[in-house]
Amino acid sequence: MVAQRLDGRACSQEVEADLTVRIQSCIERGVIPHIAVIIVGNDPASHVYVGAKIKACERLNLKSTHIELPEDTSQEKLREIVRNLNDDDLVHGILVQSPLPKHLDEEELTDLIDPSKDVDGFHPTNLGRLVQGRIDGMLPCTPSGVMRLLDWAGIETKGKSAVVIGRSQNVGMPQALLLTARGADATVTIAHSKTENIPEICKSADIIVAAVGRPEMVKADWVKQGAIIVDVGVNRVDDSSRERGWRLAGDVAPEVSEVASWLSPVPGGVGPMTVAMLMENTVRSAENKLI
Repeated sequence: MVAQRLDGRACSQEVEADLTVRIQSCIERGVIPHIAVIIVGNDPASHVYVGAKIKACERLNLKSTHIELPEDTSQEKLREIVRNLNDDDLVHGILVQSPLPKHLDEEELTDLIDPSKDVDGFHPTNLGRLVQGRIDGMLPCTPSGVMRLLDWAGIETKGKSAVVIGRSQNVGMPQALLLTARGADATVTIAHSKTENIPEICKSADIIVAAVGRPEMVKADWVKQGAIIVDVGVNRVDDSSRERGWRLAGDVAPEVSEVASWLSPVPGGVGPMTVAMLMENTVRSAENKLI
């Protein structure tokens, strides 16, 4: 068996096609969907991610404001910027690119963002709605992208056994909530750094979502024949055979493709879906202004 490809690029193109129509409808009614992205410092990966988001905005005719700040920017300066964006009726989405420099309090800034403009879906109000089973609002982009990708592939989650590896507030925990929510109806186990016998737990799963940030952690002998594997991890691994000296690797080892029925690639799997869901959250916020 060679796993079928959970192709995030193909799926995201379908999402963007739908968004193009919705954005045009907003524009015709006098509202131009607008996202403001704040980036602090010179983290190379962060600038790559922000660049991908800006390119998506350009493709979709969605307005974006890019606020680039130096490494030594103060917490108070960021508070001021977020408050001003909250008060700006022409801005529908606010994103503070993570990670921030160590002297800054990212959690405080997340809490300060207007929940209706929290296009990352990390504000306690939006995460609280998710805990209540309300999935009609601002959902965290990566977990919602995973769900959209599974739906695109026609993968049934109802009654399935799912393991989410990782319990982060922005991926692992909301992913588990979305998989177990009414309509998805999977039976979910969350595995983390203190979990014992993770390989055995994974071996019983119909669906595995790996979001732990450890290169090629999930091995082929962790996976039962025909399981569905979603690889959220993006890790830079030294590789002297490459001209640049490194390669990107997911949390799932390549040989898993010989056991799984579906597998998302890295890159080209979950990453494009994360950006697509960010665009969708921004459009949803703009549409709410029309109600």
